Amino acid sequence: MSSNTKQRKKADVATILRKSWYHLRLSVRHPTRVPTWDAILLTAASPEQAELYDWQLRRAKRMGRIADSTVTLAVPDPDGKRIGSGAATLNAIYALAHHYQKLGFDPIASEVEVENGSCGESSMKPWVRFLSEKHVLMLHAGGDSKRVPWANPMGKVFLPLPFLAADDPDGPVPLLFDHILAVASCARHAFADQGGLFIMTGDVLPCFDAFKMTLPQDSASIVTVPITLDIASNHGVIVTSKSDDSLAQGYSVSLVNDLLQKPTVEELVKKDAILHDGRTLLDTGIISARGRAWLDLVALGCSCQPMISELLACKKEMSLYEDLVAAWVPSRHDWLRTRPLGEHLVNSLGRQKMYSYCTYDLQFLHFGTSSEVLDHLSGVASGIVGRRHLCSIPATTVSDIAASSVILSSEIAPGVSIGEDSLVYDSTVSGAVQIGSQSVVVGIHIPSEALVTPESFRFMLPDRHCLWEVPLVGHNEKVIVFCGLHDNPKNSIRKDGTFCGKPLEKVLCDLGVEESDLWNLNASQDRCLWNAKMFPIVTYSEMLKLASWLMGLDDSRNKEKITLWRSSKRVSLEELHGTINFPEMCNGSSNHQADLAAGIAKACMNYGMLGRNLSQLCHEILQKESLGLEICKNFLDQCPKFQEQNSKILPKSRAYQVEVDLLRACGDEAKAIDLEHKVWEAVAEETASAVRYGFREHLLESSSKANSENQISHLNRVFQPRRTKVELPVRVDFVGGWSDTPPWSLERAGCVLNMAITLEGSLPIGTIIETTNERSGISIQDDAGNELHIEDPITIKTPFEVNDPFRLVKSALLVTGIVQENFGQSTGLAIKTWANVPRGSGLGTSSILAAAVVKGLLQISNGDESNENVARLVLVLEQLMGTGGGWQDQIGGLYPGIKFTSSFPGIPLRLQVVPLLASPQLISELQQRLLVVFTGQVRLAHQVLHKVVTRYLQRDNLLISSIKRLTELAKSGREALMNCEVDELGEIMSEAWRLHQELDPYCSNEFVDKLFAFSQPYSSGFKLVGAGGGGFSLILAKDTQKAKELRQRLEEHPEFDVKVYNWSICL
Repeated sequence: MSSNTKQRKKADVATILRKSWYHLRLSVRHPTRVPTWDAILLTAASPEQAELYDWQLRRAKRMGRIADSTVTLAVPDPDGKRIGSGAATLNAIYALAHHYQKLGFDPIASEVEVENGSCGESSMKPWVRFLSEKHVLMLHAGGDSKRVPWANPMGKVFLPLPFLAADDPDGPVPLLFDHILAVASCARHAFADQGGLFIMTGDVLPCFDAFKMTLPQDSASIVTVPITLDIASNHGVIVTSKSDDSLAQGYSVSLVNDLLQKPTVEELVKKDAILHDGRTLLDTGIISARGRAWLDLVALGCSCQPMISELLACKKEMSLYEDLVAAWVPSRHDWLRTRPLGEHLVNSLGRQKMYSYCTYDLQFLHFGTSSEVLDHLSGVASGIVGRRHLCSIPATTVSDIAASSVILSSEIAPGVSIGEDSLVYDSTVSGAVQIGSQSVVVGIHIPSEALVTPESFRFMLPDRHCLWEVPLVGHNEKVIVFCGLHDNPKNSIRKDGTFCGKPLEKVLCDLGVEESDLWNLNASQDRCLWNAKMFPIVTYSEMLKLASWLMGLDDSRNKEKITLWRSSKRVSLEELHGTINFPEMCNGSSNHQADLAAGIAKACMNYGMLGRNLSQLCHEILQKESLGLEICKNFLDQCPKFQEQNSKILPKSRAYQVEVDLLRACGDEAKAIDLEHKVWEAVAEETASAVRYGFREHLLESSSKANSENQISHLNRVFQPRRTKVELPVRVDFVGGWSDTPPWSLERAGCVLNMAITLEGSLPIGTIIETTNERSGISIQDDAGNELHIEDPITIKTPFEVNDPFRLVKSALLVTGIVQENFGQSTGLAIKTWANVPRGSGLGTSSILAAAVVKGLLQISNGDESNENVARLVLVLEQLMGTGGGWQDQIGGLYPGIKFTSSFPGIPLRLQVVPLLASPQLISELQQRLLVVFTGQVRLAHQVLHKVVTRYLQRDNLLISSIKRLTELAKSGREALMNCEVDELGEIMSEAWRLHQELDPYCSNEFVDKLFAFSQPYSSGFKLVGAGGGGFSLILAKDTQKAKELRQRLEEHPEFDVKVYNWSICL
């Protein structure tokens, strides 16, 4: 593939968004480790719109989209008057400084120098220093969405965009804003410790790997992407110095020489703006300022009020993309000085430069029109669109709902028809309603009484139409609003203006409506749909009938309807935009979402098997305040009955977890904590049952009872000296961990790809077990010098103390039947164990040592010492110990080499171990390129395991989809190794590492992050082994030479006190 072809290849939207969402969730859950934005600002057109945006920002925090530590603020234009995006940027910075002041922050702690004259008010200088150290994300979301009028009430940036919605079916509907946050979260790292501003627009989703972004220090930057010249003629173009650096990495950074607006081909040639491949650079509207450039901008913002007053007085605007940005481009200074306040901009900002960050794979999803919104839901990204999300839909025999339609947060009654590729959001649609194809319905709540009976009136929304509902200040009734999908409300009646897809002039003629009915003919305004007094405020049923008439579905010359329409108070789209009752709209939406969540939870309790995430649903239900709490208490009261009815098929662990979640939702934390121990007891019982070993009954049975097939036979009472030694390797896992862990592996298939290795030339884990007639009872000794003698094995009981150093061996004695055999009365037993591996290694040490002891005990007692039996018994052993854990560790140590292991739920749990027949070339390449590095960080797997298992028992869909993905990656990793594609294995390891952090962000720490960042230039992939949190890491170098260089650098680096181990595959 040529370099030009590579540059033209666009990013895969699904891959980019998934990676971005991983990063967003990580930064929100662990902001001290993964830096997030200090502040997020939204510009708004009016104080009322800013109030709505503040509500949306609070919602985003509640939903886990924004970290608690992040300051959020919506900033309206002064007095709701337009000042332009550039002035709005400065005004937002000024507002943020005052907001920090109101929050009680102390700016004096900052030590950044501010140049004399750069800040007008001396009182603001400390705040300039303070803000210049912050990392701020700003979204320009003000203005009216004339081309997407149905999004006006909510704000276009908050329109529904259900990409990846199926990953979290019980979570909120993803919005455009949420996806923008996800992409922007990856850009935060480009600022490092230098303060800065990152500006995006609210109607564009730029899909690119922002984590790779490079922003030069102390300068402004603008994100660009190569486009063809025909597209460039309608957009802004960036002219840069020619630079070919970093092309192989998919991006380039170069100095900005000039800015062009909608240039002709001649202008592009004259300005040398055409690239070597015949394209030019598009201004994406993504702008940043870092270091000194940000400091200058903060200083200007903190002193901007006189400038804004001047703009308002002369009714001028300052554009971000033409005026403010031009201050960083010297060739534009002469032009800028002719603009309002241009001289001031040059003097304040002109000392710093602007660079272009060109990313060749950027996908630019624009949401400028209603048809573009539907196109994105049915186009190239349609495969990641959740078409049914948090909705109530009737059976297919009583409704006609197209499979391609998208229904989000809506309740659909029987008798409704919805056509292909239509979008229904935040609505309640009663019977006798027909919605056509490629239509948009938002915020509509049609009461059944408004339709009377289907025979008398059936409301129909034609194909390619939009319908929405708006509550207005001062009115009890909401206003029903509608238009055609392709209508442009800005177009004049004389210049292609349309209404409901037909020429506006013809519509008026057909209806018998005069222009004077819609516009003030004496005013100088342009007559267009935007300012036409079209929409009546009457009763709901009358509005529906008038809507049908205005859309041309009824008798056009109906005197009764035209009389009603003329006599009613009517409003235009423009007036609607200025008089929306935002508090009522927000409360109505919250209550609607809560009612839907309550209905879904009720159905789950009454008809289902508790497969939904009730914890998440209750979180939404509680938005109804006191009524929401009553609903949750009602669910809690149903728990005993539900558990009794489903006791034969519903796992007890899940039933108890539901009760715990409902107790927490009802505010009873004490009872929830008391009940949690039953959850873990149930997991242990279910695990034992799955390996066909009823340990609770077995522990209580008398020694005279006949042994089952899984119990050992009686040892000969005549003393026969026996001695066995078991030595095992450790394991490193490439991918698939967590799918082996109960209760997942008891209910779903698991797949793990791992490898047995020796360290420093030896098998590091082992045990020696021997019989003795010198002393009865059981003696235990470990490599830490701990010793214990148990005179009567019957005294071994569960549960064990957490700090008991012998609980592993005690548990092994229980699961192998030694205790039940009353062994030790006439013959003694000596057990010695060792593990020559650092504590908390993540190499499966505990489980593999358990496997060694279990195998040794079965050998000495003539039991079933097969690897499969040992592996299953260790699974039970870990539940007895209280540490939990899955089967991959013992499998990794018991079976040699590289293997792909699958588990299949059932009784018994079935394990299938498939050794990979690795070629000598593959073994050699792995041993030369793979570094096994001990980080020195102590980890405790059970702490991570507890969180992950709890999330699974809650049916956390994000966790479930992540573990499913890990099993898929394990299969891909097997194929990669069999085909000797070692680089692909590295990519799989890195994605697995991202998924592990999705499961629990605390599986890594700042030291590990620094280690992997340092290793990045040398490696194809990396991850911590096991559950993470510390211990050993695997780093797969790009080649043998890089492996040698990295090993040397790590061993010499003063910051990394790590040890790189010599290892080999244990075959």
